[in-house]
Amino acid sequence: MEYISSYPVRAKVQAAAGVKILGRFNRARAAQLTLPHFVCQTPLFMPVGTQGTIKGLTTSQLEEIGCQIILGNTYHLALRPTSELIDELGGLHNFMNWPRALLTDSGGFQMVSLLHLADITEKGVTFQSPVDGKPMLLTPEESIQIQNRIGADIIMALDDVVKTTITGPRIEEAMYRTLRWIDRCIAGNCPVTHTWKLDDTYLLVKDICVKGLVERDLPGYAIGGLAGGEDKDSFWRVVAQCTAALPEDKPRYVMGVGYPLDIVVCSALGADMYDCVYPTRTARFGTALIPEGVLKLKHQAMANDTRPIDPTCECMVCKNYSRAYIHCLVTKDAMGSQLLSYHNLFYMMKLSRDLHSSIVDGGFRMEIHSDMSSVSFVNY
Repeated sequence: MEYISSYPVRAKVQAAAGVKILGRFNRARAAQLTLPHFVCQTPLFMPVGTQGTIKGLTTSQLEEIGCQIILGNTYHLALRPTSELIDELGGLHNFMNWPRALLTDSGGFQMVSLLHLADITEKGVTFQSPVDGKPMLLTPEESIQIQNRIGADIIMALDDVVKTTITGPRIEEAMYRTLRWIDRCIAGNCPVTHTWKLDDTYLLVKDICVKGLVERDLPGYAIGGLAGGEDKDSFWRVVAQCTAALPEDKPRYVMGVGYPLDIVVCSALGADMYDCVYPTRTARFGTALIPEGVLKLKHQAMANDTRPIDPTCECMVCKNYSRAYIHCLVTKDAMGSQLLSYHNLFYMMKLSRDLHSSIVDGGFRMEIHSDMSSVSFVNY
């Protein structure tokens, strides 16, 4: 095992812009984030409900496991059922019967994931709708308007997104366009916006972007463009550089990050919020998250295993069902992926709570397995 630890550096409680820092341990921070629909404890993980639903789970179950914020996708919600309909029905909170906080992304990620359907210009991005093939122009202003109709607690600015593997002048073009679009988003009322991810080759460009965003004194910042295939060392270094440059009194959101290892490391580096489809997507493939890493329930070795997924887990699934039962389901029945989704999100919510309490208590220490398959942390 590798040990990443050092003597604790504690700081006094502070509050600003809806964020109250409750404790620190070196660069790690535990905070209270006050939003219109919920008071959240950070670090926190947000499950992704692309079209207003976490597949296989009810909103009551999400409350039960301690979910604080759900992420919705602006692009997909604008296509179906449309932001106008959601607005008419009282906003996404009412539409999906979710009383706690919501975050909507800007639609910018679809510039990468649906690049074959997108044309990016200074005006905005034109998508070919996957629903009916019609062109859809998403401008910075329109993205904000859509998100305001949806009614999320946190809305994101539209940025010019490029793949992590892109090099050359396209990166600088995207960075400067992002800054120009940020100003257009601010005019359209955008509470939270992105910082830009660049590798070591473009540190100067990245620093220009971070400085430009911080100068705009936004209520929060997101580190985007990561988790796209780059190596862990480069990923963590970028997060470390960005969090070091961001204001202490604003929330810091690392987008698209869902591996427990990354969440623990990024929290140690001073990040607060994360989202990813990973816990629920991997559940649909028959894989459970456990402290040692992952457990593949489709493997034949699970067929006669009467133990719970994780004997130390207190979730409803681990209390009531065996590995053998879930093995039978994941190969034949949708109930298997539902149970695994419940367990995996319970695991992520507990990870968030444990991170919060260990930072507040001043005993935060990470232990990363040599193969980087898992991570644990303990209180002194």
